[in-house]
Formats: sequence, C-alpha cells, structure tokens
Amino acid sequence: MLKVLLFAFILIGLFEVWVKKETVERYFGNASGYKGYIWAIILSSTTVGGAYVAFPVAYSLYSKGAKLSIVLTYIGAAALTRIPMTIFEASFLGIKFSVIRLLVSIPLVILSSIVIGNSFEHNVNPKQKKPLD
Repeated sequence: MLKVLLFAFILIGLFEVWVKKETVERYFGNASGYKGYIWAIILSSTTVGGAYVAFPVAYSLYSKGAKLSIVLTYIGAAALTRIPMTIFEASFLGIKFSVIRLLVSIPLVILSSIVIGNSFEHNVNPKQKKPLD
C-alpha cells in the first residue's frame, strides 16, 4: 500500500500545481450542473487506493472551487464504482448483480450528496469556506 500511496500523493501534489482553479470550477463548480456529477463519478471510478487517496483528492477539488455536493458525490462514488472492485465483484457475483448495484447506488449517492451539500452550503461563507458564526 505504501507504493500506491507514495505515487498517489505525488500525483495529488502535481494536480495542486498543474491544474488551474478555473478548470476545476468549470467542470466541478456551481455552474457545471449535472455534468459535474458525471465527471465526479468518472474520476472516482479511476481512483486507485481507496479512501487513502479519495479524501486528499476531494480536499484538493474542494479547495480549488468544486461544489460541495459534487465533492461528496466523488467520495461516495469512490467507495462504490472503482473499476477493479467492480470487475472483481462481477466475476464472483455476476455482471447482472454488479450492473443493478451500480444503477441503484449511483443515483442514491448523487441524491444524498445534493441534500447534504445544500444543507451545508447554506451555513458556509463562500469566500472563506468556513462555517458562519
């Protein structure tokens, strides 16, 4: 696991330096709409390393201007849609089960992320990204 984490943190550091804030805001920000959720699911399904990598990437996305509900979708989908895990699951439980699980769980993750994100965004100052007093 240390080998994966080392390269993952190097890539996260490069992401912080190379990817512009405007790019993250365009694809994951408030104006991205439903496409932001799709990009979050695609990004999370290619994430290797589980929660050890998903949470630092989520923090990096949020600090660069991603919408909170999209970041929460990324975290939830990172636990559900990783490609290697889905292939492993399909080989043991069948492809039909895997497809049904994904078709049921992804909309639930998006819906719960929207509800939680909207409830927290009402209590956060957008300039400081800290709870209002």
